[in-house]
Amino acid sequence: MVKVHFHGHACFSLSTPEHTLVIDPWFTDNPLADLEAKDINCDYILVTHGHFDHLGDAVSIAKRTGATIIGVAELATYCANQGAKSHGMHIGGGYQFPFGRLQLTPAWHGSSVLGENLYLGCPCGFVIQLEGKYIYHAGDTGLFGDMELLGNKYPLDLALLPIGDNFVMGPDDAVTAAKLLRPKTVIPMHYNTFDIIRQDPYLFKEKVEAATTVKCEVIEPGQIFSL
Repeated sequence: MVKVHFHGHACFSLSTPEHTLVIDPWFTDNPLADLEAKDINCDYILVTHGHFDHLGDAVSIAKRTGATIIGVAELATYCANQGAKSHGMHIGGGYQFPFGRLQLTPAWHGSSVLGENLYLGCPCGFVIQLEGKYIYHAGDTGLFGDMELLGNKYPLDLALLPIGDNFVMGPDDAVTAAKLLRPKTVIPMHYNTFDIIRQDPYLFKEKVEAATTVKCEVIEPGQIFSL
């Protein structure tokens, strides 16, 4: 069993009896976060890109827990230079970790330390094979046609898709993404953290389930969905 714990915005923990992965660990100053960074214990930290609301507390958590940060090579090097253990990868590449296999996918977005304009490589998404389950975290992205390739390649059990619009896909494009990916279940993310990305996730759920055979689960920060 995999426990999918939503922490708000685009941050999730994926837990099995042996491992805990945290994705995009933004806790400090996250108005929706259910926990503080000091409460997080994990083996691995997956970071989709370098913006503050995704890289977040990755370095401090990694240094405290000994967790390995996984991301594209530029971001991983940036974290390593700050004293964190890291594993660099790149788009399309996969690697067999103790928890399972991980592949990096494209994401249409940016990746930098905002304000410093420090480039941290391409943004990415992740396909995570964990306990026999396939989980896709899209990262921050717009809709792109190669999502269909991911749906053809992987029997996705769960897709975590942004719906906030403005910076990422809006709800209607995320419905199209669900059609292309064909996961068993989709969970919306990256909405309502700020006014500019305010959306109704239950309207998104209605649209997904009306247009596809995909089940949509809306979970609040602090809630857990089990696979």
